[in-house]
Amino acid sequence: MAYKQQPLGEILIDKKLVTEAQLVTALIEQKKSGALLGETLVRLGFITDEQMMLSVISEQIGVEFVSLRTVKVDLEVLNHLPAKAVNYYKVFPFKFEQGQLSVAMNNPLDVQALDDLAMMAHARIIPVLATNKDIQEAIQEYYGVGAETVETLMVGEKPVTVEAEDIEEIDENEAEASIGKFLNQILYAAHKEGATDIHIEPFAGELRVRSRVDGVLYDVKIPRNIYFFKDALVSRIKILASLNIAEKRVPQDGRFSVRVNDKDLDLRVTFLPTTQGESVVIRILSTGRLCTFEDLGIAGEERKHLQVLLDKPHGIVFMTGPTGSGKTTTLYTCLASLNIIDYKIITVEDPVEYQLKGIIQVPVNPELGFTFASALRSLLRNDPDIIMVGEVRDVETARITIQSALTGHLVFSTLHANDAVSGVTRLLDMGIEPYLIASAVECFIAQRLVRLLCPHCKRPIRITPEIVRSFNLDSQAVTAQIYEAGACKLCHDTGYLGRVAICEFCHITDVMRELILKRSTAAEMKSVAVRHGMKTLRQHGWEKVAAGLSSPSEVLRVTGNE
Repeated sequence: MAYKQQPLGEILIDKKLVTEAQLVTALIEQKKSGALLGETLVRLGFITDEQMMLSVISEQIGVEFVSLRTVKVDLEVLNHLPAKAVNYYKVFPFKFEQGQLSVAMNNPLDVQALDDLAMMAHARIIPVLATNKDIQEAIQEYYGVGAETVETLMVGEKPVTVEAEDIEEIDENEAEASIGKFLNQILYAAHKEGATDIHIEPFAGELRVRSRVDGVLYDVKIPRNIYFFKDALVSRIKILASLNIAEKRVPQDGRFSVRVNDKDLDLRVTFLPTTQGESVVIRILSTGRLCTFEDLGIAGEERKHLQVLLDKPHGIVFMTGPTGSGKTTTLYTCLASLNIIDYKIITVEDPVEYQLKGIIQVPVNPELGFTFASALRSLLRNDPDIIMVGEVRDVETARITIQSALTGHLVFSTLHANDAVSGVTRLLDMGIEPYLIASAVECFIAQRLVRLLCPHCKRPIRITPEIVRSFNLDSQAVTAQIYEAGACKLCHDTGYLGRVAICEFCHITDVMRELILKRSTAAEMKSVAVRHGMKTLRQHGWEKVAAGLSSPSEVLRVTGNE
């Protein structure tokens, strides 16, 4: 090849992949770090790993470059190399023809690796160049998370078992140590995907693992043989959460912390006995930076509404919505914005989800009789300015929360209700007197989370008559360019990446107070609120659609039968 004797930097400049200034910067950085020039250029963002492979290295060494993201792999090909080998050598077999196995490698010139792979595969190895990222993603997609770990646990066809009662041996036992490694791989993969929950579910002859990403559950590909070690896996999680591993008959709750890529994660775990074993749910909470209002998608008119409420000297602000709609996250963001030296802020939660510096956070303990109601009575004697009650679940907590607002405190809390106006009827159903609601509550805010379209694969669509009817659009809105979800590797073929909040603010105005005192229905109150300018969840959702951020189908899915 003409480039073989030419320095890498010159090749890249000749191909106009980097500038001379970028090359000089990379050379200076390379001297400090001692890394290879190519790695330094990629790390600095001057060139992509794929450009480096395809345009330079592939030509230099005379080896074909392949993008594994575009390759369809026959599952039979995977049988030629064990998971342990592909993970050790960081390779991926993707084609087998006429006794030749094509293997994607980051270093096709590693003769020792080629010889070892040929012996294991009993075939001639054809090395092909691929990026490290593509290889790792392909291994995880086709072999499954932790496949090499599960292989080491299998002795022939017989599983290595771990007695749940033998606590001392679990940490020292080789199988248990490998189960710990498998759990770490599951946690790392979930964190990398941005999952909020991991579900480990036992069925007859199968253990299923799913992760919830952007509010939707997806299957996690894992080796089938992990079923034989489900008890050891559950025991490992219980040990980390300091729970009783011998108790399998009743539900248990716990928590533990891990660190991934210098980021601390707080994990809440729940165990539920089933006919096939214990089902486990792991909630992943980041202890790092809180979201901002911009991160949540609360901007413009909604941000102004919220700021008016944050400036109130007293009163209650209720967040409503189903579980997983981001209510607590929004309240934490509100508290963070109010967290200045002038205010004493106390929260009462079950459990405390995020640690907030400068804020007193009190976890309730119902087993010891320390409930939301008793905690509220105690904290009122601690001279707070602002209070957050994790959730109003009963009439006693509701009454003390309202009394707190009437005595000059700004209070934030959550309610389970379908929309903002339904928060009123929820309190009335609890037995709260209408005059207390009208006097103490400043606003009910309903919230949902809608998925954001992947910017790399979203497709433009036309506004159909059905969309016009569903969103009750006017002629001006019909001219907007809207999009639907596509599918690409970057979003794992879902068409969506991330979520933002859509909100509905029902301010308790004089008109609304009269309706509350009359015990009007939720439908009557909502009709009046809309006539007086309340923007519904679906209307706010349409703004996200018109801005090209989400799709009509996603907003309709989230807002339901509004």
